[in-house]
Amino acid sequence: MSTMNTVGRPTTPNQVSSKPATLTGARGLLQDEHLIFESDGWGKTGVDLPEPATNGSDLGDLVRKDPIGLPGLSEPEAMRHYVRLSQKNHAIDLAIYPLGSCTMKHNPRLNEKMARLPGFSDIHPLQPMSTVQGALELMDQLSHWLTTLTGMPAVALSPKAGAHGELCGLMAIRAAHEAAGQGDVRKKVLVPTSAHGTNPATAAFVGYSVVEVAQTDDGRVDVADLASKLGPDVAAIMVTNPNTCGLFERDILEISRLTHEAGAYFYCDGANFNAIVGRVRPGDLGVDAMHINLHKTFSTPHGGGGPGAGPVVLSAALAPFAPAPWVVSDANGYRLVEREEDEAAQAFGRLCAFQGQMGMYVRALSYMMSHGSDGLRQVAEDAVLNANYIKARLSDLMSPAFPEGPCMHEALFDDEWLKGTDITTLDFAKAMIDEGFHPMTMYFPLVVHGAMLIEPTETESKQELDRFIEAMRLLAEAAKAGDVERFKGAPFHAPMRRLDETRAARSPVLRWSAPEGSNIAAE
Repeated sequence: MSTMNTVGRPTTPNQVSSKPATLTGARGLLQDEHLIFESDGWGKTGVDLPEPATNGSDLGDLVRKDPIGLPGLSEPEAMRHYVRLSQKNHAIDLAIYPLGSCTMKHNPRLNEKMARLPGFSDIHPLQPMSTVQGALELMDQLSHWLTTLTGMPAVALSPKAGAHGELCGLMAIRAAHEAAGQGDVRKKVLVPTSAHGTNPATAAFVGYSVVEVAQTDDGRVDVADLASKLGPDVAAIMVTNPNTCGLFERDILEISRLTHEAGAYFYCDGANFNAIVGRVRPGDLGVDAMHINLHKTFSTPHGGGGPGAGPVVLSAALAPFAPAPWVVSDANGYRLVEREEDEAAQAFGRLCAFQGQMGMYVRALSYMMSHGSDGLRQVAEDAVLNANYIKARLSDLMSPAFPEGPCMHEALFDDEWLKGTDITTLDFAKAMIDEGFHPMTMYFPLVVHGAMLIEPTETESKQELDRFIEAMRLLAEAAKAGDVERFKGAPFHAPMRRLDETRAARSPVLRWSAPEGSNIAAE
């Protein structure tokens, strides 16, 4: 029996296992590649350097006594090594990257071009302010966009990631309570069960005890449970809106009212701001502090250990406690308020040595200005439309975790539809790799059993969404038809086969060692 795949070619159930293994380990254009330490390059170098004029005796104990332990490769060898490795990675420039709660979307090349302009890329944070007026003006414009879009009067640009922004917001909240003489009284932070894990971790890091707030059957904050736990010992609540289940908190105004009535502050995790940007201002909802992941909403590069940025917008009550530095302008131009005196007398301090990630500021502002206010509104509308399209197209085969009503920016499914198939969420995700797709977020949020969280973002076309949906439908049909082997053995076509993930997590091999009997280390 044969079926048709997404490009119209006939496939057979045993097609995967019928392909002969290659003799070299390479498959077509996908080259086999070992670790760089396993290359035959220990006796050479790609660069010729002259012998040093001195023997290094003036360095004392700092002189290296053992081999450096790095292989030597020529330029073509080094280039090929990293290109081959890049072929083993999924990438947003290759296909849809449906990670829910992560917003993996296209980074416009215009942003990259702007960030590489010499006036932005070649400056130094210790330059005199008179020589970086353009950069300071850009920071001021970015601040204006962020405060306007959120309806908040102040912003701290310096936090370098979402979790760093959470730290900033909670430290401002703590400073406000201390200024009011309640720092020793308010020691609790309320966090919903579906929150990002960084929320309770950040609260604990700042010194607060974390109290969990229950969730209703329809995936939202249990307002009655929240109200019962609010009191004079609560410093803040941390609520994500739209939340991690991909739903808008319908009772957000009541949550805000109850929080402020109890004398606490409302921290909003702004990870999902891309679902409401241009349509809803968090300040109008009673939010006191909210971090904004520039990579999620405003398309700066995401992940890979690269430079992040998580500016925090603040209410009028928290604005005086914002960390230095921030940009101000007067008749003499732009300048940074950096010292804890005068304008920054109540600032809780600094979060980083300088003013944050300049390259990310340039990229984010470029994105904002190229879209305009109407374009940013469309960003939110298209993100929500795409997610609901996926939910509608898959709901007859897969089980939505919260079937009633529309979702926001991401569609959440559970594993109810897999019961009786002997196939798990993990198995299904591994089979997606064989079809050329990065799996969706699995098993998160934890409040949904076997969760499959899919976020298409607004940058995917209908054609690409249909390609993804068709693959998901074919896999779902195969799972329900009992084709267990396809899933339990997957992935078959990835550079590496399925690992023992539990063992890999508990006993990772983080350092390469030369084989026994090898003389590499002595060379």
